[in-house]
Amino acid sequence: MIMNTLKNLFVASFLLSLLLWACSPKLSNKTKKEEPVKIANDSLEYEITIIDIGFNSYLNSIAKPRGYYSQTYLELKNRNYVITWNYRARNIPRFNESIYQNVIDYDPTIDYGYEVNYLLFNYFEFAQRKYRMRLGNISTQIIR
Repeated sequence: MIMNTLKNLFVASFLLSLLLWACSPKLSNKTKKEEPVKIANDSLEYEITIIDIGFNSYLNSIAKPRGYYSQTYLELKNRNYVITWNYRARNIPRFNESIYQNVIDYDPTIDYGYEVNYLLFNYFEFAQRKYRMRLGNISTQIIR
């Protein structure tokens, strides 16, 4: 009697597993590849290519729309973010090399235009969320 109960339990769990497998969504071999985001100002010959997975989704779902921030605000935030980013990119033994792969050549005296500043700002915001880090004033980062 115990053997029949165990046998029925085994068959029932096997059938349940088979049913769950059959109903589960199948992964496609053709996974959609996210396109890189180019931050560029052709007249200044300035370009950054962002290939960080999830950035497009962030731009389309979480980032504030274009025009929400003033260009002055974006420039001030980018200036601080770039200082911290570049410090970390130049001091790889102390920071994650897979995140800070490149120094960003951002000159605060150049007007890159709204679009470059908007996309760069949003990349920094995205990176802070994704990698759980804080960017900002370099002096507060060094003290830690």
